[in-house]
Amino acid sequence: MSDLEKDLVALQSDFKKVREEVGKILVGQDEVVETVLISLFSGGHCLLEGVPGLGKTLLVRTLSDCLDLDYSRIQFTPDLMPADITGTRIVVEDEKGRKSFEFQPGPIFAQIVLADEVNRATPKTQSALLEAMQESEVTAGGETHTLEQPFIVLATQNPLEMDGTYPLPEAQLDRFLFKIQVPFPKREELNEVLVRTTGSKSHEVQSVLTGAEILKHRSAIRMIEAAPHVQDYAVRLLLATHPSSPMATEQVKRWVRFGASPRGVQSILLGAKVRAALAGRLHLGFDDIRKTAPAALRHRILLGFEGEAEGISVDNIVTDILESTPELLEAGLDNSGLDNSGLDK
Repeated sequence: MSDLEKDLVALQSDFKKVREEVGKILVGQDEVVETVLISLFSGGHCLLEGVPGLGKTLLVRTLSDCLDLDYSRIQFTPDLMPADITGTRIVVEDEKGRKSFEFQPGPIFAQIVLADEVNRATPKTQSALLEAMQESEVTAGGETHTLEQPFIVLATQNPLEMDGTYPLPEAQLDRFLFKIQVPFPKREELNEVLVRTTGSKSHEVQSVLTGAEILKHRSAIRMIEAAPHVQDYAVRLLLATHPSSPMATEQVKRWVRFGASPRGVQSILLGAKVRAALAGRLHLGFDDIRKTAPAALRHRILLGFEGEAEGISVDNIVTDILESTPELLEAGLDNSGLDNSGLDK
């Protein structure tokens, strides 16, 4: 067994441990938990969207309890200011009465950051997350501070309530590796929720994974290989989200205004590598790409006015792209989707 294969076995074991610990508190939501953990091991951030009461905040708090990482929660409100997130310079006085400026870190200086109801803050405050999410750095008072790794932002938002909210701009959305739709629980899950939350028994979780172990798993995941034709399949899925592309479907051409950015295909590939690793494979498969694509693309596709007016779902657009994009290009077609059979050799 190679060193990489041993690392993947360790990854599978740790992934299972964390899932089991989260399952002690959170009922159901298996796909949501799996996608959040895939994001964690991929090194990306997650946006969880769902109506109140579905356990979004509980999931993040429970996950932080399972991991030996610093945790902070930021409750986003309209009066929240950027300095309330990043921190600010304050005046301090030493024993001799001399005064100086000292940087006081904000709640962003943690390893797991819960941005609760992120769309309730103004765009000015939302933008305070951009540098931290992209470069893992915070610039304040003319100084740049590096955030401790691993660092992940898990944000929540309510898709129904619009009063007093500020929709996240595309630049902010693009920083999230995945956008996860949190579904309403099923009948049996609701019964179990009642048993756990209204009964006398209490459940506690244990810390089962350290930051150093997470970083080691991330390095191993990067070593998973993607064959050129599998990688190209992910690229063609991304190109199919653009209405001006020859690979675009009729639905995309009709309803979509802007397609996903290159970060979209990066997200697909990283998430697919985690799925392959969890299956014990050293190479990606087409199925890994297909399973990862919806969460990686749904927040990066911008519908046109007509699509919004008709109530078109972005998830339906992604499903249409997945059904219409072939895994392998037919003979005579190049990567642009144009017929090259008549070109000179």
